[in-house]
Amino acid sequence: MTQPAVIAHRGCSGERPEHTRSAYERAIDQGADYIEPDLVMSRDGHLVVRHENEIGETTDVANHPHFTDRRRKQVIDGRTVQGWFTEDFTLEELKSLRARERLPELRPQSAGFDGQDTILTFAEVVEIARAGAARTGRSIGVAPELKHPSHLAAAGLDIEAAFLREIHRLELAQAGRELIVQCFEVGPLQRLAGRTNALLLQLMDTAGGPIDRPDITYADMATPQGLADIARYAGMIGVNTRMVVPWDNAGHSMAPTSLVTDAHAAGLEVVLWTLRAENHFLPAERRRGDTAAAHGDLDGYIRALYALGVDAVFSDFPAIAVQARASQSAWN
Repeated sequence: MTQPAVIAHRGCSGERPEHTRSAYERAIDQGADYIEPDLVMSRDGHLVVRHENEIGETTDVANHPHFTDRRRKQVIDGRTVQGWFTEDFTLEELKSLRARERLPELRPQSAGFDGQDTILTFAEVVEIARAGAARTGRSIGVAPELKHPSHLAAAGLDIEAAFLREIHRLELAQAGRELIVQCFEVGPLQRLAGRTNALLLQLMDTAGGPIDRPDITYADMATPQGLADIARYAGMIGVNTRMVVPWDNAGHSMAPTSLVTDAHAAGLEVVLWTLRAENHFLPAERRRGDTAAAHGDLDGYIRALYALGVDAVFSDFPAIAVQARASQSAWN
């Protein structure tokens, strides 16, 4: 069995505010194989790195009086969202903001680093990965997710074209396994197929479906026929962990599904998201202590998931995922 890859989800985002230089550099130093930036766009067409295009949760934009009038409400992928949006700011304006912890009630220690980092561009994350590779002597890949392509297109911003231009400029278009491109939508990945030899990863969740394909659900895509359809344009699927190990109504893990086996039969690699240490995110049998913020047995949980033959995991705590991998004896 090949060792599964560890993808640092938004960097070491369990210990530092997500998508920041400090989070990415810490993840690299902890042994992550990839760092993951979520990509949205500025008004002037730059690829910027935020979990969502709404930035009230992850920056200090609310503390800037001159941006008060930018706050608005809009519908994104069928959901009404109120706040400040990257597509209403230039890159220069976004660079004037400071990052903060998105989940301070669960991660107060990380919140202690609020205000120390600025918003990054995709190019800056690639530079961090390359500098990390030079520093550690390891290959450090980048796993960007294209966020809300249909919504951004409706706003006049073509994230696919911007992304293609940037990976060519950064000499990443032929990067192979050093670049994993993710999306919950189908069309962007289908259009990227053949235009880059990077790995393409179709994201899926336990409910709903791709916003650009109202004719199918993620449940449809997880069937043997759906997986065969994905394999025509992508080489990987990235799935909510509960699609592989469901939880019962009390939050306990149930027997694994056949998804890993079925995906492998279709020629697809399987990546699980997202592994976090806090009790709030763990199945009941892995929780420790009485609070949602307390850390449970993430190490044991990851080892059990590795044993199912998954090919990679996204984790907010890459050090734990790397340690769990090192403790397994089954790798060839």
